[in-house]
Amino acid sequence: MRVLCVHGMGKQLDGEQVLRTQWLPALQDGLSRADAAGILPDAEVDMAFYGDLYRPAGERLTVGDPMFKAGDVAKGLETELLQAWWVEGSRTDPRVVPPNADTLVRTPGSVQAALRALSRSRFFANVAVRSMVFDLKQVARYLTDPPLRAAVRARVMKKITPETRIVVAHSLGSVVAYEALNTMWRAQDGRPGHWVRALVTLGSPLGIPNLIFDRLQPIPVDGVGAWPGDENLAWTNVVDDGDVVALVKDLRDRFGKQMACWVVNNGSHAHDARAYLTDACVGAAVAAGLQ
Repeated sequence: MRVLCVHGMGKQLDGEQVLRTQWLPALQDGLSRADAAGILPDAEVDMAFYGDLYRPAGERLTVGDPMFKAGDVAKGLETELLQAWWVEGSRTDPRVVPPNADTLVRTPGSVQAALRALSRSRFFANVAVRSMVFDLKQVARYLTDPPLRAAVRARVMKKITPETRIVVAHSLGSVVAYEALNTMWRAQDGRPGHWVRALVTLGSPLGIPNLIFDRLQPIPVDGVGAWPGDENLAWTNVVDDGDVVALVKDLRDRFGKQMACWVVNNGSHAHDARAYLTDACVGAAVAAGLQ
């Protein structure tokens, strides 16, 4: 498979075939917008799936996500990440009431206020509190649970074959893909660890300081993250200005000036993977990697 897709958070109830079916038309539409229709057969696109690693084990008379409430947001990384989303949401979306000095303190009340405010945002509109908290916990668990992190990353690494030329990764999946490529590149005693020529990240939280960027593997050195390949790897990062998850829009200061960074307008679907995929700049990045 020449193109590998990596999904983001909140997909624990889906599967690789479901997500591939959803992503394929959007990916092809993006190529069409970039005047590159027909260069990528559907059969050359694969999906790396890890959502089931987050899915709770089945129990009698229960279904779906755990019934999380505001009080289930843990202190530390989960609360800090939620507050960062709130601040960014209020900056980019007039419907989100901004936090103030009183509500930013780390108390259950501030968690409730943050969830209530974010529920009005373009990204979290109509998302139940339990789903919002579950998404928050997925990001936090990936960064703080070493066995889970290794298992998720292994799913992606297994799918990156000598034929893989492009990795397209969304949301939390961009963090997973970045770490997977770095792990493969640095594990071969100086020999190429992968043959990926283009990395396309969509709605990525990679640049969030302290909470995500500084927790990456390998650890950034002097404020700069490792490049996940050789000098020929082209990395394109695409964000919507209203995407709360992609809090840091321009990643060049964190990963290198050779990155191509784009800001797009996904309308009311600020963080939706398919909205990103249909944009011409994403299609052009994929097309360039194929050629």
